[in-house]
Amino acid sequence: MIRRRICGILSAVLAVMILGGCGGSTAGSPKTRYQATLMDLFDTVTTITGYAASEEEFRETVGKIQSEMTEYDHLYDIYTPYPDMVNLCTVNSRPGETLTVDERIIDLLLFAREIDEKSGHRVNAMLGSVLSLWHEAREAGIADPANARIPEAEALQEAAAHAGFQYLEIDAERRTVRLTDEKARLDVGALAKGYAAQRIAEGLPEGMLVNFGGNVVATGAKPDGSSWVIGVQDPDGGGEGYLKKIALQTGSVVTSGDYQRYYVAEGKTWHHIIDPETLMPGTRWRGVTVACADSGIGDALSTSLFLMDREEGEKLLAEFGAEAMWIAPDGTEFFSDGFRALIKD
Repeated sequence: MIRRRICGILSAVLAVMILGGCGGSTAGSPKTRYQATLMDLFDTVTTITGYAASEEEFRETVGKIQSEMTEYDHLYDIYTPYPDMVNLCTVNSRPGETLTVDERIIDLLLFAREIDEKSGHRVNAMLGSVLSLWHEAREAGIADPANARIPEAEALQEAAAHAGFQYLEIDAERRTVRLTDEKARLDVGALAKGYAAQRIAEGLPEGMLVNFGGNVVATGAKPDGSSWVIGVQDPDGGGEGYLKKIALQTGSVVTSGDYQRYYVAEGKTWHHIIDPETLMPGTRWRGVTVACADSGIGDALSTSLFLMDREEGEKLLAEFGAEAMWIAPDGTEFFSDGFRALIKD
């Protein structure tokens, strides 16, 4: 069963902004506020904000985060192999073989299989055969805009025939996995960073805010008891403006949007959130922000709701005790009842 944990404030890198300065000591508290930045983990920037009795203490926490995030980054990488490690790239490159893997890979894949079922297959970590075509087209289009193209419909349909968890064997007791279809591929991009962020956050001191490249995790209030304030970005603001401010002490805020990773081809903009039913980018919403206790679940819910109508999304939110904000293509904003209570005036 998916475990529901407290900890996490998630925002997509250019979708949710941490508001407020990075001042020094807090009134009535012996601790000082520090901030650090880590590069290139999960192909993004990680920003760590927290309070500590000394810079040395804070640096020790930063080192712990860096070490753990690097391990998760390498284990869940589907593009790059690493020496002396069986990671998801290894699994994808050796279909048909039964491979012994790290327990953290087993845990992620079990989580992914369950969330695939609960989301009505909107978040399918076994859609790699399809997503790889879009990834290749996006990379080529960004490198050569004049010749940018989208994948051929026939190629997408053929790839979809090799997608689904029926093509993945998981033996949790023996810690083995096997792709049973030669063309099946894993892609955990909708889950891995949020899942890893949540696992790491559970071992951090209280009162920290860590932005794992969009998966922002809060582990409790600031030393003076005040909340962290998160800004939900305006899809049309070019990274400058925000639509709402959310005040939270612990919890998860995750945004999926059509303005985060995209390219232009054939006169249109094509974003990265692919609907498993149509095999094309979803068009229902500009963005969906989910407030949830768990960053990994929040990742999955934000993607799921982006590909659902609001009524169906409300039902899924209720199952996890989560809340959401939707931004329609015309800019209209919709809120679940509980999300409104999080908005800071």
